[in-house]
Amino acid sequence: MINAAVVGYGYSGRAFQSYLISLTEGINLYAISTRDTERQAEAKSHYPDAKIFADFDEMLGDDQVDLVVIATPHDSHADLAVRAMDAGKHVVTDKIMCMNAREARQMIAASERNEVMLSVFHNRRWDWDYLTIRKAIEDGLLGEPYLYQVAIMRYGSPGRWRGDMASSGGILYDWPAHFVDQALQLVDSSPDRVFCHLAYRDTWETDIGNYGTVTIHYANDVIYQIEIGNLAAVEKPRWYVCGDQGALIKYGLDPQEPYMREGRILEAEEDPEIRARVTTHVSGEQEERILESVRGSWTSYYANISDVLNNGAELVVTPDQMMTVMRVYDAAMESAETGEVVRL
Repeated sequence: MINAAVVGYGYSGRAFQSYLISLTEGINLYAISTRDTERQAEAKSHYPDAKIFADFDEMLGDDQVDLVVIATPHDSHADLAVRAMDAGKHVVTDKIMCMNAREARQMIAASERNEVMLSVFHNRRWDWDYLTIRKAIEDGLLGEPYLYQVAIMRYGSPGRWRGDMASSGGILYDWPAHFVDQALQLVDSSPDRVFCHLAYRDTWETDIGNYGTVTIHYANDVIYQIEIGNLAAVEKPRWYVCGDQGALIKYGLDPQEPYMREGRILEAEEDPEIRARVTTHVSGEQEERILESVRGSWTSYYANISDVLNNGAELVVTPDQMMTVMRVYDAAMESAETGEVVRL
């Protein structure tokens, strides 16, 4: 049994990390660490058997803690992770891994010198839409994909630290962290160059930006376009994928989060109206299909962590994969600043 300590009890620490760990065989939610006294009380009411720490270093000093899960603002991930690994703890950080590739290298070095596990919480590898797109491609419905367009365009001000550039990293460092990770998993080629544009308005009282687009060009000439916006009153498709024999369009988000907030993630159901739609020519004639969604479960992430630490299984979300994600981010930030395409 692995004893886990969750650091931070905001939305991620409460609704994602602590909840999903509590469902995982082989991992015990041993402790929660938060400096906020109200959240300490809230954590204790939710998990009365968990130890509550007000001090991170005190929590690290507890020899019963095996795994530290970091659910704090993005700019603190690298420091807290390195300190935890230097204390001999395995570490999971919430996405995004950290602020840049330099910090990622420091984290990976700490994992290697202390011989402990390091992973990043990319639960959206088990999103139903992502798994459905993977299966459509594997089944050959699109032929060879050459264009991916993914987007979440919303209208609303980001809250708390997510609206602060210094803490969050900016508009590209939230949802797009999943987009970039999925892009690197979906395309069977190496990213070659990156172009990024950021737009700022003064509608919301934040400094993270209102719109961002990142285009990843791959060595095999595939183009992957990522869009994010918080000042968009009409949504765009979540997915639009073109291949040489077909195309796919998908609106709406994975259905698991609202069920997770209610404590019943395994009961998640999807509105049939937002299932992926494909137009394919693979049979020689045009055919329209509505795809049955592939059901994934966010519980699979911590099931893998448990299997790694208890049974020596292979890690699904690896530090090397995350290093590539952060290299794409460094290139995107350089491109946004210079207005030029940046080669990796």
